[in-house]
Parts: sequence; structure tokens; C-alpha cells
Amino acid sequence: MDNKKVWFITGASKGFGLSLVKQLLDAGQLVAATSRNQQELTAAVGSNSINFLPLQVELVNESSVSLALQHTYETFGKIDVVINNAGYGIGGAVEELSDEETRKAFDVNVFATLNVIRHVMPYLRKQRSGHIINISSIAGISPGTGWAIYGAAKYAVIGLSEVLAADVKEFGINVTVVAPGAFRTSFLNPDSLAITNNPIADYSAVRESHCRYKNMDGQQAGDPEKAALSIIKITSEENPPLYLLLGGDSYNRALTKMDALYKEIHQWENLTCSTDFD
Repeated sequence: MDNKKVWFITGASKGFGLSLVKQLLDAGQLVAATSRNQQELTAAVGSNSINFLPLQVELVNESSVSLALQHTYETFGKIDVVINNAGYGIGGAVEELSDEETRKAFDVNVFATLNVIRHVMPYLRKQRSGHIINISSIAGISPGTGWAIYGAAKYAVIGLSEVLAADVKEFGINVTVVAPGAFRTSFLNPDSLAITNNPIADYSAVRESHCRYKNMDGQQAGDPEKAALSIIKITSEENPPLYLLLGGDSYNRALTKMDALYKEIHQWENLTCSTDFD
């Protein structure tokens, strides 16, 4: 990278977030990173560089988010790139998951992202520059059996990113939504992924799906270091992508979904268009 940027990264104590922080600090960038536990974050990053600002933040709490962004701005003087990486996986059929479990998934995946965007935008608008990168998932494009709530939350991240990009374009701010496939991160650990505690026996396909997914642990094709490098790379592009898929599995699942959507839309074209006034 040919110039120093100030990065604000959520969910930075593991997975993509940790890879991003380490690579950026190695490159001499200025990094504010958040976690629910500052001590764990500092230990995971293993750096005492003055370029590193570890922050303990509750992303679902607007005051906590606002103070973290204020601290970042006061420390580094600007904010260039915001990466909403914090996420939470949840598996189960819709009727197997409680209202509380479902709302928690949306709190972490959607409302936490909105909190960061809402409170960082005044800084970015004032600068008339910036890049917001929201980490979704291929599940937000092509969800699998047994992951309805996770897919719904990640669909929401894609939808809000698409419109956000149009809303902030006039301020010189870029938006990218990232849809990774399966990567060898800690995502399958219990603190990142919850599976319903109330399985219903009839849902055999859901149980099979969860079993296959768990058996992937350590065998995923995606390299998180390469993913982090790809995310960093797009911030130097004059015209960065709105959508960035990561991983061959993500690419193939997206194309399969697009083909199926195209065929079904055209199959029902006559009925669809018959609802217009004569």
C-alpha cells in the first residue's frame, strides 16, 4: 500500500478480523480494532505498536460504538476504511429457533453493523471520503438448508449495503459487501456458531446439513490470509466493487443461484406481467 490509512475493524480478535489487523499493522497502517474483550484482542494481535488501538466495544450498544469511533478519530485524526466484520452464525429450522435466539442473530449481524454505519457516517461525510466494507456471506446470496435465520441476516447485510452505496455515493464514499464462502477460521467454534438446542425430529435434512457443515472444520478450501489480502487490495482501487465474493465455492454457489433465479423469473413471465392494468 502506497499511503497510510486509518482502519476501523470490528470483530478483530479472530477470523478475518484478526488476519486483517495483523496484515495491516505489518504494512504500517493505522488500525483501530474492536472486540468484546480488549485483553483477548491485544493478546491475539500481539502488538504494542503505536499504530494499534485496541477497543473493547459492545457493538449492539450505540453509546459504546459512538465512543469507540470518537476515540479512533481523536487518536488518528481521521477514519478511512470501516470493516464491519463481527458476525454470528446460527443453525436451525425457523420453528426450532426461539424469538430470543433469532433476535440475537440479527442484533450481531445486522443491527451492530447499522450502529457502526450510523455513527461513522458524520466523520466520513465531513471528509467527503471513505470506504465501508460490510462482511456478509455467500449464505446471504444462496443460503443452505438449516440456516434460514443466518441467511436472512446476511441477506439483510447485502440489501442495506446496496442501498447505502447509492445513498453515500455523492459524498465520495465507497461501499463494498463481501460474501465469503467456507474459510478455515474459528467460525465453527461455539462462540461464533450456535446450533438449535431444540431440534425437531422431523427435520432430517436440517440435521444432515448441520452434520456436513461441522465435518468441514479444518477442511475448508478458503485461506483467511488470502481473503484478508483481497479485502485490503480493493481499498486501493479507484472503482472498488460493490460486491466481492471470496472463495471458489462462493463463486459457484452465486452463479448457480443466478441461473436458477433467471430461469424461474422467465418461466413465470406471463403470470407476472398479467397483473398490470390493461
